[in-house]
Amino acid sequence: MEGKEEYISSAEMTAIDENCKFFGLSSAQLMENAGAGIANVIKREFKGKAKNVKVTVIAGKGNNGGDAFVAARHLQLKNGEFNVRILLVGNSKDLRTEESRRNWQILKACGYDMEEITDSSELRARETLLKRSDVIIDAIFGTGVRGKIKEPEATAIDLINEANTAFVVSGDIPSGLDPDTGESEKAVRANVTVTFHRAKKGLLKADAKEHVGKLVVTGIGIPEGIENLAGPGDVRLVVRQRKPSSHKGDNGRVLIVGGGPFSGAPTLAALGALRAGADWVTIAAPKSVSSVISSLSPNLIVHPLSSDILVEKDVPTVLNLIRAHDVVVIGMGLGAEEETKRAARMIIEDEASRRVVVDADGFYGLHLPVEVREEDKFVIVTPHAGEFMKMELKGRGVKVPPPEDMIEERINFVKDFSSANRVTTLMKGPTDIISDGVRVKQNKAGNAGMTVGGTGDVLAGVTGAFFAIAADEPLKAATAAAFVNGAAGDIAFENNGFGLLATDVVENIPEVMKGMRW
Repeated sequence: MEGKEEYISSAEMTAIDENCKFFGLSSAQLMENAGAGIANVIKREFKGKAKNVKVTVIAGKGNNGGDAFVAARHLQLKNGEFNVRILLVGNSKDLRTEESRRNWQILKACGYDMEEITDSSELRARETLLKRSDVIIDAIFGTGVRGKIKEPEATAIDLINEANTAFVVSGDIPSGLDPDTGESEKAVRANVTVTFHRAKKGLLKADAKEHVGKLVVTGIGIPEGIENLAGPGDVRLVVRQRKPSSHKGDNGRVLIVGGGPFSGAPTLAALGALRAGADWVTIAAPKSVSSVISSLSPNLIVHPLSSDILVEKDVPTVLNLIRAHDVVVIGMGLGAEEETKRAARMIIEDEASRRVVVDADGFYGLHLPVEVREEDKFVIVTPHAGEFMKMELKGRGVKVPPPEDMIEERINFVKDFSSANRVTTLMKGPTDIISDGVRVKQNKAGNAGMTVGGTGDVLAGVTGAFFAIAADEPLKAATAAAFVNGAAGDIAFENNGFGLLATDVVENIPEVMKGMRW
């Protein structure tokens, strides 16, 4: 990934796992590679040392335990160098994933020394076993652990820490350690932590050192290309589980500023935002089209402006509306009148506009580079290649390098453009390119049927909805929006072929988003 950090958050790692699955790299493959990585570290540590090295695996019920089951299989081979025993903290019937269950069953069928332990007293009875172990593989918890450690897992952590002579290897993260903060109420003290793909952020904290020991980062077969691709994992990074106690507006308020010469464009943007999960969507539209927009759907809140087009007189009204919303999406159907361009610029540049998505005719009001007087102002632009010419940079439009099949040149252009102009760019095309000037993502969801008018307006609305809940992370919002819009378009194409409409894309957004909330 361009601009890749030396560490990764637990949520980002989970998103990558989800995207791997989507693109065909299975969880079983990743687990096999992770377990082999743990085993290889232990083999290197004990290379040339005495035979019959006693290894005890203490595994939990999640994928972290599954990684350790694979490690056990790779260690206990015919040469007798390692003698492995597995203690499962819990019942095997409660193993949480199919991959963990399969690896447990393989070990059981092959006659490995295995026990299922469900309470603390049973664990305490194995204290001598642990103290006589040469190696303990800690696989109780992975990166999903949060809060107070309960029994019998708490006792398992204590017993590992009390086995002072054993060489302790933690899989991915020492059990009990918060993967993002490095904090813990109680955590394993490892000699070596074998973490997968990239270091989790918490492992690099100074306070975590006594638990992490030596940090070894091992690859598990995730290609860099998958990290660069938008997928369902990116949607999960943005779309959160709603609290039962939440109220209207808690899950995003989006203001659409559009219309004048056209009424359909702002309507499609608003419907896209609603289908993407925004609680509250308001359209501020010139009076010439406000009644038409209101008649198109009872779900739309329409605020009529003063004239037949957006004019400077309307700017104070729009800014007041912006203050009552989380995000403003501006540009769809505004037209190219000079007064409208000036009004759009005043809206975009005002300090009230902290979260802005600019699309279509809004680009006429975008003078580059964007002036960011406040640290918490973020702008997302969503142009196709031709729309860059609407933006004013040093008195003229921006030219995109042709042709579209020169993807590397376009990636570099979008990255450089975003960096120089302090924006996050979602450049629409056969492959969408998204960048904040540091990182780059590509979205391959979508199809040629989406050249029909209106699908870009839908994308702007979806981007606004996601930006409303991922307020300080415009790249994540834009990446998730590009994938959802494209995937909804793919479903629409399956049903309608090249006769698909922008409204078909809108209606398939909920289908794409099913099950994408954590």
